[in-house]
Amino acid sequence: MKLVVGLGNPGPEYDRTRHNVGFDVIDRLARRCVDPAGGVARNKFSGLLLEGDVRGEKILLLKPLTFMNLSGKAVAEAMNFYKMSPVEDLMVVVDDTALDCGDLRIKPGGGAGGHNGLSDVSRLLGTDGWPRLRIGIDKPGQIPLKSYVLGRFTEDQQMRMEDSLDAATEAVMAWATDGLDTAMNRFNRRASA
Repeated sequence: MKLVVGLGNPGPEYDRTRHNVGFDVIDRLARRCVDPAGGVARNKFSGLLLEGDVRGEKILLLKPLTFMNLSGKAVAEAMNFYKMSPVEDLMVVVDDTALDCGDLRIKPGGGAGGHNGLSDVSRLLGTDGWPRLRIGIDKPGQIPLKSYVLGRFTEDQQMRMEDSLDAATEAVMAWATDGLDTAMNRFNRRASA
């Protein structure tokens, strides 16, 4: 069983914002991997949880409802309940201002790079040695960081993001069934490539 956590902020005012690309990937995974007849999101682990299947591999999809900076609470609760290994069983999907819009980077672990959601996950898991999929949203330029990440994509960025969100969905599915190395080799890419 695998746990995929998309980081974002709950509430309609945050829908389709740059900071919510993790939630966007979870929504796409739900459409692909969850049986519409029985797949109902439940409030569990300080988040919304769905159970799905990727080619016979059980997959749990989690959207923390704690807001971005406290995302670790939901992740730690789920990991502890299911007695999962962060290294083997967890994938966190998150936005990244250090990457060009639409670029994808899967890494087996590492620092938070200034991302408060990732910092909180590492703090509550007691390690930063867990896979993450970073989706580029561009640097904010002259816009204050908070305003930028909580803002919506420009038309040009949105066009680049559509293909990248589809690729990120495929990358998570590849990780769940074929492993981290395969997913990194196939999906670490620049959006323009």
